Amino acid sequence: MKKLLILNGPNLNFLGIREPSIYGGNSYEALCGMIRTHAEELGVEVKIFQSNHEGALVDELQAAYGVMDGIVFNPAAYTHTSVAILDAVKAIGIPTVEVHISDVSKREDFRQISYVRAACVKTISGHGLNGYLEAMDYLVKGV
Repeated sequence: MKKLLILNGPNLNFLGIREPSIYGGNSYEALCGMIRTHAEELGVEVKIFQSNHEGALVDELQAAYGVMDGIVFNPAAYTHTSVAILDAVKAIGIPTVEVHISDVSKREDFRQISYVRAACVKTISGHGLNGYLEAMDYLVKGV
């Protein structure tokens, strides 16, 4: 059975609270439920982890080495700032899909920069919470 790590960066635990006009009205718990249901449909095991702390995300990436088959990663604000996260994704060599709920290409200029993208096999942006499911499909089925 394939194992996927679903990794979420800062403020994603505030889905449904933080700027619902941009990120939607569903809660983080609802997102986790969608992911678990989709994992069952795909026949994969998932581990879901969220942190507001850069080092905790790096630790989780390193812990995935040799354990996980793929990573769905929304680094959130760290997308635009973290060389440490880029280096961790490069170091572990696990196929990683970068996901963003909003269409970052249509937002502020600083959101156009993604450090982590250089180490990812695909980026899904602007598909709402369904972007996570699309990323899972890509990693499992090569869709």
